[in-house]
Amino acid sequence: MKKAIVLSAVTAALLCGSAAIADTKDKKIALSNNYAGNSWRQAMLTSWDKITKQAIADGVVAAADAFTTAENQATEQAQQIQNLILEGYDAIVVNAASPTALNGAVKEACDAGIVVVSFDGIVTEPCAWRIAVDFKQMGRNEMDFLAQKLPDGGKLLEIRGLAGVFVDDEIHAGIVEGLAKHTQFEVVGSVNGDWAQDVAQKAVAGILPSLPQDIVGVVTQGGDGYGAAQAFAAAKRPMPVIVMGNREDELKWWKEQKDANGYETYSVSIAPGVSTLAFWVAQQILDGVDVPKDLIVPLVEVNQDNLEAQLANTPAGSVTNVEYSLDDAKATIAAGK
Repeated sequence: MKKAIVLSAVTAALLCGSAAIADTKDKKIALSNNYAGNSWRQAMLTSWDKITKQAIADGVVAAADAFTTAENQATEQAQQIQNLILEGYDAIVVNAASPTALNGAVKEACDAGIVVVSFDGIVTEPCAWRIAVDFKQMGRNEMDFLAQKLPDGGKLLEIRGLAGVFVDDEIHAGIVEGLAKHTQFEVVGSVNGDWAQDVAQKAVAGILPSLPQDIVGVVTQGGDGYGAAQAFAAAKRPMPVIVMGNREDELKWWKEQKDANGYETYSVSIAPGVSTLAFWVAQQILDGVDVPKDLIVPLVEVNQDNLEAQLANTPAGSVTNVEYSLDDAKATIAAGK
């Protein structure tokens, strides 16, 4: 009898070991998004909807609902996260309005046993996971390109994103580092374009009269390049080298200028589909996988040589994109260890 009990215990242990990865078919994952007012965010939400609907249909998870705040306020998103806690979600994927202002709500979620994965706009609360590109490197890359393209340097206009958001601060910091490296350049004006071409166009049009005529380049954060070009054209100013952010309208304009006069620039951004990577990472954590707290994904870059190919693969009104699979998530997790 004793031997039978021991064997049963061993068998149970083996069974538990083989089932160490939990089943997530009954789990619910929510997306908490702070802003949807530009093409990048719209593409992000579209990618989330596409990938998560298939995951639900395949029985991977029970739900993957997306929620976007109306006012892009950290206090509003914190309340949204608190509501998601009460609604019983097992994981919350967050594109955050602030790296710090949501930390209290994120900690509440963690304390309730909820997995929190932040991406793009990440949070600093230690209990959460973070997925991002190296946004500082994005800013440095812009300056490195301009230094190669315009070795004599000159005056620059900087178009920043949403004020107070982690992404804006990091890209700006990278540009500042690039300026310190390439001292032949000087930023003579700065505006916020909110990563939206219409906002950027108005902001650039408003500041141009106060800027010198010899602007040689414009450093941007994405979603603002086409608006900047329209503002320069309307003011009948010489067209500078405007760094783009992978939006279809930017790439289309660039292609037209390239064909007409050989215009050359560079485009860079994070793929909107990073939301799908965050979904799969959350699912893997719920599945019992040991995931590093910080994961890095590569930038998506467009240059003079691959412009036509990237434009052909970018839907009208959208953004050059990558959508991630479960296998991609597993590879990203493995690379982060």
